[in-house]
Amino acid sequence: MSMPLPSRIYPVVDTADWVARLGQAGASLIQLRLKDMATDDLRREIRAGIGHARQYGVCLVVNDYWRIAIEEGVDYIHLGQEDLDTADLTAIRAAGIRLGVSTHSDAELERALSVVPDYVALGPVWPTRLKKMPWGPQGTAKLSSWKQRIGSIPLVAIGGVTLERAPLCLSAGADCVAAVSDFIRVPDPEGQVKAWLNATSDTACV
Repeated sequence: MSMPLPSRIYPVVDTADWVARLGQAGASLIQLRLKDMATDDLRREIRAGIGHARQYGVCLVVNDYWRIAIEEGVDYIHLGQEDLDTADLTAIRAAGIRLGVSTHSDAELERALSVVPDYVALGPVWPTRLKKMPWGPQGTAKLSSWKQRIGSIPLVAIGGVTLERAPLCLSAGADCVAAVSDFIRVPDPEGQVKAWLNATSDTACV
């Protein structure tokens, strides 16, 4: 039986400082997605993120860097499809760390389900400018069909999600809604967290 996620909102951030800022504002599930850093810098940043997460009661998800994440003791590791090729899933499970997996197509969903993830992310729901993707927008109807297929496994919607669109994702069947720009690239990120919490009536995902 899958466990619920601790929040309906899921900011994705690129520095440990954001974990402190958004955690203090009330976000309780945050992904730290780091890119293009030396190993020592990665470890320091992940360690700092864990410290902030513990201080503010945040469930921290580390994207990709599963070896360091295991060594430092994070709550969740998030893997893309390409990461599944190289990650030691047995070691992740042995460390007691939960696993989230990105999906963009039927084949990727089947592969994700084969590793028994603790949540599945579907995206991009809407067009996103953050990174080029070979997949077009999935739309909210895909969220509904994905949720029917995965049952009790929490479903995370990501990609082009805004404050206004977040409730649409939940209504379509998503358990949790993730975003990058709509949290860290707005004039008042702390206020934005509170607005998202209000808009999604933040409770544990079921």
